[in-house]
Amino acid sequence: MNTFTKTAVAIATSLILANTAVAGEKVKVYGKVNATLQSDDTGERETDIKSNASRFGVKGGVKLDGNLSAIYQVEWQVNIADDGEDNIKARSQWVGLKGDFGTVMLGRNDTAMKKSQGKVDLFNDYNADIKNLFSGDNRLDDTLTYISPKKNGFSVRATFIAESGYKSEGENGTSISLMYGDAKLKKSKFYAAVAFDSKVAGSDTTRVTMQGKLGDLKLGAIYNESEYTDGTSDGDGFLVSAAYPVGKATLKAQYQDSDDKKSGDVVSVGVDYKLAKNVKLTGFYTDFSFDDGKEKSHLAVGMEYKF
Repeated sequence: MNTFTKTAVAIATSLILANTAVAGEKVKVYGKVNATLQSDDTGERETDIKSNASRFGVKGGVKLDGNLSAIYQVEWQVNIADDGEDNIKARSQWVGLKGDFGTVMLGRNDTAMKKSQGKVDLFNDYNADIKNLFSGDNRLDDTLTYISPKKNGFSVRATFIAESGYKSEGENGTSISLMYGDAKLKKSKFYAAVAFDSKVAGSDTTRVTMQGKLGDLKLGAIYNESEYTDGTSDGDGFLVSAAYPVGKATLKAQYQDSDDKKSGDVVSVGVDYKLAKNVKLTGFYTDFSFDDGKEKSHLAVGMEYKF
């Protein structure tokens, strides 16, 4: 039995068990399928069908004594446009406890810094995703995560990464963020966060994030500064974004500048059109201009279905 077959069997078993949960246990099967038809110019132009972090998973929990609950999440990413055997890979997969003290999780998870960006990156999962330019967007194994309860709009998220982790380079790492407001801007009109990484995936990183609403207009900004833990290199960058709804459509624009993971700038414009609460059509154009003179661009139309 090859690796792909074993993975498929494990996933199928998990989904079956999700539908036969014990009494009192809340279980949800969820995911999204996102694909785009793209014209990619990376020196020479080609047409491609791309899967943009399509995923599925199972999450849930059960109440214990008092206000304590046991919770879990097991999620996979699937490349729906790839016929290879390795088109399924692990995403966030953890088990934890939730109570008046907050939430504690053990397993593979997004770091506090990665989560602190909220919804500012309007082209997340696409070619202009900030992970392609900025350090600090990490989902790591061997993590312990703590999320505090909200007090006066403030909350803290902290991640400990064990030295045995795949990207730990033999050192324990920490990621911590202080957040204010609602990242989805539904319960508040303003969101802000500051996050720090120490010895995380080989880098020390600082990130400041802000997003707010002026009427229907959403404006966001991120500043990111990073240095390799061995002191060999450092870089910084910033992102600004804007989104404005017009009927069922949302117009989006974003600009990024960085000399961190790559040196250059990125301009993206796009539109999302809602067909239903969980279904949308999307289109975007992204242009990369690097300081070494190289350029590339992506023109895409596609669809996303959440379930």
